[in-house]
Amino acid sequence: MMMQRTALLLPLAVEATIVAQQQRGMATLKHISMRLKSVKNIQKITQSMKMVSAAKYSRAERDLKAARPYGVGAQQFFEKTEIQADAAAEPKKLLIAVTSDRGLCGAVHTGVARTIRGELQKESSNTMVFCVGDKSRAILSRLYGKNIIMVANEVGRLPPTFLDASKIAHEVLSTGYEYTEGKIVYNRFKSVVSYQCTSLPIYSGATVEKSEKLAVYDSLDSDVIKSYLEFSLASLIFYTMKEGACSEQSSRMTAMDNASKNAGEMIEKLTLTFNRTRQAVITRELIEIISGAAALS
Repeated sequence: MMMQRTALLLPLAVEATIVAQQQRGMATLKHISMRLKSVKNIQKITQSMKMVSAAKYSRAERDLKAARPYGVGAQQFFEKTEIQADAAAEPKKLLIAVTSDRGLCGAVHTGVARTIRGELQKESSNTMVFCVGDKSRAILSRLYGKNIIMVANEVGRLPPTFLDASKIAHEVLSTGYEYTEGKIVYNRFKSVVSYQCTSLPIYSGATVEKSEKLAVYDSLDSDVIKSYLEFSLASLIFYTMKEGACSEQSSRMTAMDNASKNAGEMIEKLTLTFNRTRQAVITRELIEIISGAAALS
């Protein structure tokens, strides 16, 4: 009697074991298949973003060539007059961080924020920061939120124009912060795969008027100097925004290319894992079927 019951229950146990193992194998295959599909979708997105960044980079590089005379001309005035901050006066610095609101472009914004963070670590009591772009504000506000005097948003969605730079320069001069010297920290474009975080000096009207070599230029009164400093500040901001935009697009193009390559490598590994798992499930099912048939016979 016991042998008959065992003979009846043995096929049911074998069938239940086969079904359970098939379900486990199918769950694993389904999980790998879903992961493979999601990685393929990510690769399509990164490839599309790379193509868009490549088109924007070409335009940004053309615009940068036209904007460089603005920055070079404004720098020559400060170099020829040899303007220096008054050592006797209390130093007050203003740092302008030129970034944007958009990410997925490597360490472009992080490099600018790291440079400004180093300046604030040396002297933070008499140093204020004007953030051009929300990325620099997000990084610096964690430790130096009290040093941020103003933030200019909506930067990076469209190519920067001289009107945008003029508005930012007007806001810088309208903050009421009487700085003696300052810096514009930005990313200087060098090549498609290279950029350098650097800075340009800026000075207040009172500091410029005290320069000894200012007499080289004729007919300069306080109103003329004030008007020129406003224009030169707008020119420098426009130039640095163009440099930053070109560096950002090239870095985003490189980052999306690397992301597409990494997604391709992951697709190959997942495809190999999927094929091995499927073959293992098929082999195990055949072994179980053969073993069950042999046990019944």
